[in-house]
Amino acid sequence: MTQTELENRPVAVVTGASRGLGRALADALVDRGWRVVVDGRDPARLREAVAGWGDRVTSVPGDVADPEHRGELAAAAAAAGGASLLVNNASELGPSPLPRLADHPLDALAQVLSVDVLAPVGLFQLLLPQLLAHGGRVLNLSSDAAVQPYAGWGGYGAAKAALDHASAVLAVEHPELRVFAVDPGDLRTEMHQRAFPGQDISDRPLPETVVPALLHLVDADLPSGRYLAADLQGAS
Repeated sequence: MTQTELENRPVAVVTGASRGLGRALADALVDRGWRVVVDGRDPARLREAVAGWGDRVTSVPGDVADPEHRGELAAAAAAAGGASLLVNNASELGPSPLPRLADHPLDALAQVLSVDVLAPVGLFQLLLPQLLAHGGRVLNLSSDAAVQPYAGWGGYGAAKAALDHASAVLAVEHPELRVFAVDPGDLRTEMHQRAFPGQDISDRPLPETVVPALLHLVDADLPSGRYLAADLQGAS
């Protein structure tokens, strides 16, 4: 691939791409020819995840809760040609086992809100000029805990509910963009296992199974809004 061909590829920023759904989606975008800027808190795991993706990926280790790191992601996306897709996938569950909200340590709750709400909004703010220039799309990964009051899921659920509402507001404020909150459903991931320590979650589907639903939001002419991956499965 020539340098010119590489520079003409669309650019995506995918957070939390060292494992789980973020890794699966980033892998699919690379296969499609996208240039992808990815991050992860564990540098070793991130290196392992991007091995084989070649020059179409830029990995930026770090924590999305860190404003300096978010600036590095935005700079990497600009250097790649400007983001037309932002996927806010990185999430913080909180303590495991999940505590009742009345018992939730407030410092841990502040970290959940920082990663799951403030970081996605902050990254959107930084990438907004790039997204506007490219008619961009934003995928904010949500959860059914944002709309259903499950015992023990108060911290994480409240954060995802706030992210859902922030997504809806950003969609109203920026009608020239597509802003989606998407619930991928229960998946067989490390984070989901932490929510159910000691339990067998092998009946949950693998993250790769919902990637086609997310790609449908990238491709299709759908209005901004909140979507369930299950409702998008099989869509063309």
